[in-house]
Amino acid sequence: MSFKMGIDLGGTKTETLVLDNDQQPVSRERRATPAQDYDQILDMIEAELTRAKSRFGDDMSLGIGIPGAISPRTGKLRNANTQCLNGRELLHDIEQRLQCKVRIENDANCFALSEALGGAARGYRIVFGVIIGTGTGGGLVVDGKLLNGPHSISGEWGHNPLPWWRSEDGAVTCYCGKQACIETFLSGPGLAHNYQARFGQACSSAEIVAGAARGDESCQLMMDCYYDQMARSLAHLINIIDPHVIVLGGGMSNIDSIYSAVGERLGDYVFSDFVETPIVKAARGDSSGVYGAALLWD
Repeated sequence: MSFKMGIDLGGTKTETLVLDNDQQPVSRERRATPAQDYDQILDMIEAELTRAKSRFGDDMSLGIGIPGAISPRTGKLRNANTQCLNGRELLHDIEQRLQCKVRIENDANCFALSEALGGAARGYRIVFGVIIGTGTGGGLVVDGKLLNGPHSISGEWGHNPLPWWRSEDGAVTCYCGKQACIETFLSGPGLAHNYQARFGQACSSAEIVAGAARGDESCQLMMDCYYDQMARSLAHLINIIDPHVIVLGGGMSNIDSIYSAVGERLGDYVFSDFVETPIVKAARGDSSGVYGAALLWD
């Protein structure tokens, strides 16, 4: 039996998963990421593969999900929030260290692939996977295949401007240098920042959600704005891609009211006489990305 190993290299934790031929997990580990030291990250990846092979044998593929993406022009990693990775030839260095072929993809792409092949979006032809957490990312899968273009930025919807912008939305400068990026509204930190700008009080995204649930007026107003901002952002996607399903992951996807509240608003913005695009919650939770990494060889 051959095995598929996936590593989800996060900013604070790294998750390792080994799947059998039926996509069933036979091993799963989580460890703290040595996020400040590039060589220690390579050491950790090598140690994870060595441990897995000692248990399951050498017939094992390896896929790695990463923050950011590798530039097709330079081969160097860019846009990673784990700063020590940026500007490094990560794929080359890992393959040299391990002496085997490895596949590496953006973590949001891994998430989308996971949910398309064995999660909440299984059976749908065109799948857009959205991560809304500390950032906002996305990935596109068609007919079970991950799509990526010549710049390796497919699915980076979070760094487009919020559609149909209104003055009450406010305008925040994103870390990318542009203003009013979708990420600055739909991420957890974005929601908290916009609440403080609007109401003059510091609250976390979790506190805003909880406040809305218990009837706090300012929190309810903020969440109503958030739902509409998400509906506009997803409608923009539907107008361009027209996916059969949109699947949400990341910490903000655990807000159960999103699915009905956003779905009800899509018709106000989608360029169609009807909207049937389901918005569903990821089936594999916060482990979905590591499943996708393991499945990169599929």
